[in-house]
Amino acid sequence: AVVSTQSTGSSGINAEYGVAGQVGFHKSKKVIKVNIEKNNEVWKKLEKTREEREVDLQSEREARDREEREDEKKRQAIIRDEEKKRIEAEKKEKQMRSYQLMDTDPHLTTSNQFENEEDAERELLDDFM
Repeated sequence: AVVSTQSTGSSGINAEYGVAGQVGFHKSKKVIKVNIEKNNEVWKKLEKTREEREVDLQSEREARDREEREDEKKRQAIIRDEEKKRIEAEKKEKQMRSYQLMDTDPHLTTSNQFENEEDAERELLDDFM
């Protein structure tokens, strides 16, 4: 069996959307018509592997959108966690650089804590020895 095919060297193909399976070429002078013999063995193999399935575009789109939303939620959660860790690290570093930690040591004493200078000297000597 001989099958007729048409092609052009350029991409000047205009699909006529009103008619199914029909293609119109922009410049008919550039159309090349070639007759090719149909190879039944190859055709039979192609027919065996043909899959025809019902396509439910709405459910496929909903599933894809659901997956995209879940992926986006996971990505946003990761970003939030990283931001929290970064803020905590900044707080700790700021706290380490401040002098507030020096005032919290219970072993530190000031001269204002003693009633008179003799008690302060005695305390300092006791700690020294």
